[in-house]
Amino acid sequence: MNPLAPTLLLVHSPLVGPLTWELTAAHLRREGQRVVVPSLTAVVEEGPPYYRRFAEAAARALDMDGSHGAVVLVGHSGAGALLPAVAEVVGTDVHGAVFVDALLPHPGNSWFDTAPVQLREQVAGLARAGRLPRWHDWLPSDVLDTLVSDVGLRERFIAELPTMPVAYFEEPAPNAPGWPASRCAYVRLSEAYAGAADEAERQGWWVHRENADHLALLTQPARIAGVIARAVAVVADT
Repeated sequence: MNPLAPTLLLVHSPLVGPLTWELTAAHLRREGQRVVVPSLTAVVEEGPPYYRRFAEAAARALDMDGSHGAVVLVGHSGAGALLPAVAEVVGTDVHGAVFVDALLPHPGNSWFDTAPVQLREQVAGLARAGRLPRWHDWLPSDVLDTLVSDVGLRERFIAELPTMPVAYFEEPAPNAPGWPASRCAYVRLSEAYAGAADEAERQGWWVHRENADHLALLTQPARIAGVIARAVAVVADT
């Protein structure tokens, strides 16, 4: 392991669990990368402010690992919106960030503010007593079966899914003045995030478009680990 290489902080979406990253993390470690995968699944039970609490949980995972020196944040899906807050808590050690099929930062706006109208109405309609069902229940019944065909792996993935308070989706993302917007890369895995990848490219980020799917980091970890390593090398050298 290169002692000068950055630690990779792999942040999962609040809607899923750390298993989403753990198999890819194992491949990255075998390639000599230092990797930390925080678990954010219980954070919402602490109440608002959610973004700050997610960021603090991610930073604690770094501290518990004993990681020192440069850090590259890597966020998947909904974790993309969290990365500026994570960078703010972790501080000057953050060297850059990689967004993997992820939302782009939206400081000052909530998830509901930025979501397409149809998706926003769909999600709001699922709420019961201020909570949303687990993420796989948002989808048609066969979608997750297709994305994660291995039954055992799919059951482990589902077991980690939290129910989410609607208040999380209503909370504006905080401003993060120290956010390293010039040291970012974007990895698009699915067509659903083509627009985000295009916007990242317009902002001058390094962008890689992989012909995969949204959960490829769970089902094709060796392949995605290779792509992540390339993206990290780009932002670490900037």
